[in-house]
Order: sequence, then C-alpha cells, then structure tokens
Amino acid sequence: MKIHRWALVHPGAKLGSDVEIGPFSVVGEHVTIGDRTVIKNNATVIGHTTIGKNSVIHPNAVLGAEPQDLKYCGEQSLLLMGDNNIVREGVTINRGTAGGGGKTVIGNNCFFMACSHVAHDCIIENNVLLANGVLLGGHVVLEKGVKLMGLVGIQPFVTIGRYAYVGGHTRIVQDVPPYVIIEGHPARIRQVNVIGLEREGFSGEQIDKIKDSFRVLFRSDELNRNKILGQLEKQEYISPEVEYLITFLRNIEKGKHGRYREILRVSPQVVI
Repeated sequence: MKIHRWALVHPGAKLGSDVEIGPFSVVGEHVTIGDRTVIKNNATVIGHTTIGKNSVIHPNAVLGAEPQDLKYCGEQSLLLMGDNNIVREGVTINRGTAGGGGKTVIGNNCFFMACSHVAHDCIIENNVLLANGVLLGGHVVLEKGVKLMGLVGIQPFVTIGRYAYVGGHTRIVQDVPPYVIIEGHPARIRQVNVIGLEREGFSGEQIDKIKDSFRVLFRSDELNRNKILGQLEKQEYISPEVEYLITFLRNIEKGKHGRYREILRVSPQVVI
C-alpha cells in the first residue's frame, strides 16, 4: 500500500491491498477502497462510498459528495462502485437520497471522461462510457453497454436501454430504447447501433432480427405503437433481444412523459 505523506486519509477508512493514494487527496471515514485501486493526486472520496478493485481515480474527481437535491436533509446514503472503473479529471459522482432508494450504483468496467457528472440515485450498469462533459440528472438508469458522447444532457428519471449510443450535444428527455443510435435537436432515433452491437459480440442473425423490428417500429407508416407491438408479440418466434425491446417499449408507457422511472415519484419508499 502506497499512501503519500501529504494525503489525508481518515483512520476509519478501509483500504484493500496495494491501494495507492496520491498527494493532497482526501479519503473520508466511511470510505472503502478495493485492492489495487489507485487514487491520484488532489482527488476527494467522502461519504459512505465503496470503490471496488482495480479502479483509477484521477485528479480533481469528487466521489460520494452530498446529493444536489433540495429534498436532501442529511440522511445517510451510499455511493457503490464496482471494479475496473476509470474516473477521469473533474468527474463528480454524488451519493443517493432517501427518495430514490438511498444509493447511487455504478457497475464494472465503466469509463467516466473528464468533467462528467452523475447525480444522486443513478444506476449505471457494466461497460458504460460517459464522454467529456456528460451530465446525468437524478434517478437516471444507464443499462449495460450504453455510450454517451460529449456534452450529452440526460433529464432526471430517464432510462437509456442496452447498447444504445447517444450522439454528442444531444439532450435526452425521454427513455431511449435499447440497441439504437439517437442524436439531434430534438433527439431522434436514427438507426440500429450495428457497429456497437458487433463490437459487443452480437451475431449477424441477432442484429438482423433487431434491424427487422426497428424497421417495423420506427420506420413504418403505422402510428399506433401498441398495434405494432401486438403484432410483434404474436410472431411464432421472438428473439431474446426483440423480446427485451418490446418489454422496454411497453414499460415506457407506465411513467409520465415517456419516462418509466417517473413511477418512483409516487413510490418514494421503493428500494432499488
């Protein structure tokens, strides 16, 4: 374990083996840091925060600070981060609130580029990338494999589906279906994220099934989405990917304004 003599590490912090902490970094009393994680100079890790193994925290990042929510009243809440995450310069990730389940959760193998922000009660699954300046409002869910390009802004309570790609400078106010590329002002679904799916190991057959469903759902002259979903559901065979896409689109209608997680507003006691 290498702790620089100018680092400020609380005696109550729990540090794994081979942890490195650089000069002028601050690690709070209730922080847990996994094996071989590196916290470079001038970083701040506070609150009830857990960082997994083999992660790298770059200068001026602030992890586990109080949520920026007017309803927050000082209650204990958590930031939980998995393994192999990279947090670049100036990134801020806030812990949760009582109204959102009490925790912000980050999975494994995520990459947070400089000056991106993750607000309270967000859930970020594995292999997610936030490019420079991405801003997530509270209660946002990014499912596995999501890629957000520079300066994307996400409205609170939005869910971005698996392996979706959001183009730079895009403002997202509604849930984004899995497997698609979305961009523009206003944001529009452009096409299936074929290159992203290929990189994730999807077979040609799997991608073709998704593309067929995409054409029916987003390029058809039929305006009744429920009718189209019903037709897809009646097919003799539905691939797991298309089945998930159908379920995702059905769930959108359960929330307000096309945001499934809006149902949490009327059920603040729900635990995530």
